[in-house]
Amino acid sequence: MAMDRIGDMTAFVKVVEANGFSAAAPQLGLTPSAISKLITRLEERLGVRLFNRTTRKLALTEAGEAFYRDAARIVSDVEAAEAAIGQRGGEARGLLKVTTSLAFGSHQILPLVPEFLKLHPGVELDLSFTDRVVDLVQEGFDVAFRIGVLADSSFVARKIGADRRVVVAAPAYLAAHGEPLHPADLSGHNCLGFRDRMHMNRWPFVIDGELREVQVRGNCRADDGDMLYHLAEAGVGVVRLTRLTVAKAIREGRLRQVLTPFTPDDAVPIHAVYPHRRLLPPKVTAFVDFLSAKFDPPPWEL
Repeated sequence: MAMDRIGDMTAFVKVVEANGFSAAAPQLGLTPSAISKLITRLEERLGVRLFNRTTRKLALTEAGEAFYRDAARIVSDVEAAEAAIGQRGGEARGLLKVTTSLAFGSHQILPLVPEFLKLHPGVELDLSFTDRVVDLVQEGFDVAFRIGVLADSSFVARKIGADRRVVVAAPAYLAAHGEPLHPADLSGHNCLGFRDRMHMNRWPFVIDGELREVQVRGNCRADDGDMLYHLAEAGVGVVRLTRLTVAKAIREGRLRQVLTPFTPDDAVPIHAVYPHRRLLPPKVTAFVDFLSAKFDPPPWEL
């Protein structure tokens, strides 16, 4: 009976998080009709309706919302306990699914992967570097690394650093077009921007003690900061990117920081984020601890 309750509760939580019986079926290894029977059994045992069902929509009732809050915590704790006990005495082992932005992943995490895998040969890494907003629970990720203010408070977050944006250009570009000495000079320069985040094409600067924005324009836009990084390095124009993206290129002389006196101190946090669990699997804590040590002090500091 106790095992049935855990199974029914798990099915309920997965249906809520996947937003449907069919979407939850692959996670549970059951057919949608079998899952529906588990939910019906759970509702009968509790004596309340957990979902309002229509042909097109599945929505939680008020009782369902209240039950989900407790059930999600219990299921998460059970999963974490099982994962932890299966780690052979606390050794980091098993598949570890990690997601982060393309820039942070390619410039900061990827170079450290060989060392981590050598330290933890029992871990199998599954890496996804994308600027798409990833649903950790539905897509089955163990941990995400996110830059900026966190929007979802239902996740557990651990700060591992901070970063801010700087304006850079290739030495060849500056030699050909001159160096901008004041933000107003950017009107005469080819500024590389984002095609899908237009607010990021208004660059903030501290001018006469006040924070002001300068609208920039250029002949090339992209939807990814790493693409803009490579364009700037090739001498196409001026760009404003995170230090974690450009720090190595600056140190090696492939890019030069400009307008430094006007750059605001607008650092944003970098967090390791994972679904709420009291007991994290050793593979997760090992990876986050490893990166935290590597990022103290941050290698992208200039």
